[in-house]
Amino acid sequence: MTVLPETVEGIRREVCALHAELVRWGLVTWTSGNISARVPGADLLVIKPSGVLYEDLTPESMVVTDLDGTVVDGVHAPSSDTDAHAYVYRAMPHVNGVVHTHSPYATAWAARGEAIPCAITAMADEFGADIPVGPFALIGGDDIGKGIVATLSGHRSPAVLMRSHGVFTIGASAKSAVKAAVMCEDVARTVHLARVHGPVEPLAREHVDALYDRYQNVYGQQAARDAKEGGHS
Repeated sequence: MTVLPETVEGIRREVCALHAELVRWGLVTWTSGNISARVPGADLLVIKPSGVLYEDLTPESMVVTDLDGTVVDGVHAPSSDTDAHAYVYRAMPHVNGVVHTHSPYATAWAARGEAIPCAITAMADEFGADIPVGPFALIGGDDIGKGIVATLSGHRSPAVLMRSHGVFTIGASAKSAVKAAVMCEDVARTVHLARVHGPVEPLAREHVDALYDRYQNVYGQQAARDAKEGGHS
């Protein structure tokens, strides 16, 4: 399948714009963190350049690489996490977006090597389980990607706390991976604050399952649209 230049340019614009959300929600500092998106119909991804300030990012500064992390187009070196992102895309064909942050509350859990227990309904909705801890791995190769895939394969959670490092999230789109990163930090903070006052009890499994199913399949406008379309058939 031939990928049109305008498709790649559209992904560049989307990835660039989404980086502003990481700043908006307080998930990154200085030049840390990154977002990538798979280019549909091609073995390519678009990712943030390494070491460039968020306010200096432009669509043109986004870097295009293949799924081995080799630069295909771009004037900058890609993120130091590119090999990790590329490994995720190779191993998980359903993933179209990957996000990495060092958001403070979630990274504090990662520093402890402790999963965030599924103790509030917002966690059950978005993650459907505890947010798990992945293994420690050094930056620069695909070991982080291997840890992400090993931890999240077969797991409902789109987020993993890579031990002593930070948060990685995956999604069916780059936007959904960003949402998971925002929600991960939110619930990490809430559960931490709850534990300051005493023990936190995880939700019962049957309640987690029911909440997750409702949020994923009924919540929002899609169910209403589906019902309306069904009524016209």
